[in-house]
Amino acid sequence: MAPNSPLVPSISLSYPAITKQAASTMDGIHTDVMSTAFSDRIMITITQGGRLAQWIHISLDSPNPNFADQYMPSGDDEDALLPMAHLSPKTLLGGSTSERETLGHLYATQIATAIVTRNPEEKRTVLVGLGLSKFEARREVFYDTVDLVMKCL
Repeated sequence: MAPNSPLVPSISLSYPAITKQAASTMDGIHTDVMSTAFSDRIMITITQGGRLAQWIHISLDSPNPNFADQYMPSGDDEDALLPMAHLSPKTLLGGSTSERETLGHLYATQIATAIVTRNPEEKRTVLVGLGLSKFEARREVFYDTVDLVMKCL
């Protein structure tokens, strides 16, 4: 088929996929973050010591398009840091304990919320790969990690 044939769809995809990286030391541990923006997904990896131990998938689509507005940020500063209620993370791999899975879901939901807050029209699925050496819920480390991810988006 000829490239300009009506049977060949013309798709404008950026190739190669856009990739950004950032690194920082958090709680004394070197942390690398990489985001890769595909046409249908945003893949984010957060690694310490070059490891990945958990993969989480989260769709940015609203479950019911008629109620999409209720999930958008209200502009209230008090609610600005809360994850959006319609985001439902799903562990694909890893998360061997309930604490690890819960904290991984918290990271993925907060990252997805930040993505949607930055671009309310974003509908791609977010795939988060985590490889944290210490899996503990410390506020400073959590917010520093999410901030580092935002530098890559």
